Amino acid sequence: MRELAGIVALFAGLWPAAADAGFRTPESLVRNVYAYYGRGAPELSKGLPRDAATARQFFDPSLRKAWSAPRTEPYDFLVQSPNWKLGPVAIAILRKQYDQTYVAANFDNHGRPVTLNFIPVKGPEGWVITDIESPHDSLRMFLEQFRN
Repeated sequence: MRELAGIVALFAGLWPAAADAGFRTPESLVRNVYAYYGRGAPELSKGLPRDAATARQFFDPSLRKAWSAPRTEPYDFLVQSPNWKLGPVAIAILRKQYDQTYVAANFDNHGRPVTLNFIPVKGPEGWVITDIESPHDSLRMFLEQFRN
């Protein structure tokens, strides 16, 4: 019985650290990004939050500060528009390369087709985003361009 309590305590101690950052698969990472763009509960319909906790969960260390920094943007990069009404999001792995995987996300926003290529990396905490490419630029360039 004592051994079982020790194992439960060990996992309980590890659980918060595992929940802080990363996802188990690249596909689940992208799916969870777009879960914030639904028409459901108000807290899930305002886009991906810009707070430090969300940045830690979704982005690699080099992108976290840029994501949560104050800035004025003309649109939300993740939906390529200032507002959204998304159709189904199709997710496909384009290629795997060492610790990176290129994942395409395709969807319609107000009837306009959008394609973004996520570049997640697998770290010790799970999969996190290192960059996202649109046909015109990348999330890193976008955040740098519109920082205050």
